[in-house]
Amino acid sequence: MLTLYYAPGTCALASLIALEESGLGFETKKLSLRDGEQRTPGYLQINPKGRVPALVTDRGVLTETPAILGFIAESAPAAKLAPLGDVFEMARLQSFNNYLCSTVHVNHAHRPRGSRWADDPAALEAMKAKVPQNMADCFALIEETMFKGPWVMGETYSLADPYLFVMTDWLPSDGVDPARFAKVSAHHARMLKRPAVQRALAYDRG
Repeated sequence: MLTLYYAPGTCALASLIALEESGLGFETKKLSLRDGEQRTPGYLQINPKGRVPALVTDRGVLTETPAILGFIAESAPAAKLAPLGDVFEMARLQSFNNYLCSTVHVNHAHRPRGSRWADDPAALEAMKAKVPQNMADCFALIEETMFKGPWVMGETYSLADPYLFVMTDWLPSDGVDPARFAKVSAHHARMLKRPAVQRALAYDRG
């Protein structure tokens, strides 16, 4: 049995959606970041990074969203969540997800998590002020050059779709109107119709 350690409103939602899509057996353990449960000794034994998601498997613990998503796809090939037989397409999928992880998520984090990079109040405010532009620039790149449609990779739904869905969901709080990006907005609406997404959101927001 897989166990996903999870906190509402975080990128862990992408892993939860992927698990719901996969058909794999799993359970969830919800943490409250507001109460600092990610920093408790018990959780730090599971994930010393003190962050979510963390996926406990029978072979050990996995962290970082792209790695967890890849594990889910490899573990449930029948769900066809990744182009496992195509080396180039798999690399293209990983390229997209790694961009979300290393650039888009980091840009977003400068608003709620600026203390990771600075302590000076003026610096924190400057970082927050830059977030709308940085996030809009990222999504313009996704909209214009990376998104194939109707799903991220083209005609086939993949692990890139729940991850993009999560990032799109953050845009309003980052001061960006998602309506500026027609393809991405249509993708978000399409995702909301998927039963797996509905189940994951019910858990996330319940």
